[in-house]
Amino acid sequence: MPETLQLQAQGIGRRDPRSGTWLLRGVDLTIPLGDRMAVVGSSGAGKTVLLRALAMLDPLEEGAIVWQGKPVQGDRVPAFRKQVVYLHQRPALFDGSVEANLRQPYALKVHRDARAHYDGERVAGLLTALGRDRSFLEKGHHDLSGGEGQVVALIRALQLDPAILLLDEATASLDRTTSRMAEALLERWHAEGAGGRALVWVTHDPDQASRVAERTVVIQAGQVVPEPPR
Repeated sequence: MPETLQLQAQGIGRRDPRSGTWLLRGVDLTIPLGDRMAVVGSSGAGKTVLLRALAMLDPLEEGAIVWQGKPVQGDRVPAFRKQVVYLHQRPALFDGSVEANLRQPYALKVHRDARAHYDGERVAGLLTALGRDRSFLEKGHHDLSGGEGQVVALIRALQLDPAILLLDEATASLDRTTSRMAEALLERWHAEGAGGRALVWVTHDPDQASRVAERTVVIQAGQVVPEPPR
């Protein structure tokens, strides 16, 4: 796999800004496009810190994030965040309806410059794949359950066609049926990319990890450790 077709963490480290304790240190990781990777580990091991670092959402004390063969810094960051999208377990939603939340990303300069636009028909198809109909678009964000918020966040990300999705327990609040629908939708999205898309899943569910991923990375005390034998 050419270096330009992958995301790399090169010796990255991040401290807790209050205590100075290392949350992540010395992490080397390569995510080639086409990858489907699960990230597992105990609570507090550094899984969320790792995904946020990969998405360039938090500052690093050590190391670098490399995308398409070049370090991500300065004016490369906005374009990078368009291609590498992080989904939190408790997504932030804006005031207004579901449809307003789905339209909001297109107001950002990086998407305006790309002349991207909201596609109602595509969104309707994504809703159907997750067991919702068009009436869901009219719901206000205050009326959404935790699981419904995750549905909105997932559709909001998929409609933007990123290259890499970083999923931080992004189906944890969904019921079993909708969670399986989300897994199927993401598997289809990955396959339709013909090797040009990657999925990285943080999950506490070993069965989900085995379903959605082709390889597993274990985080322990802020470091990547060898996967235990199966």
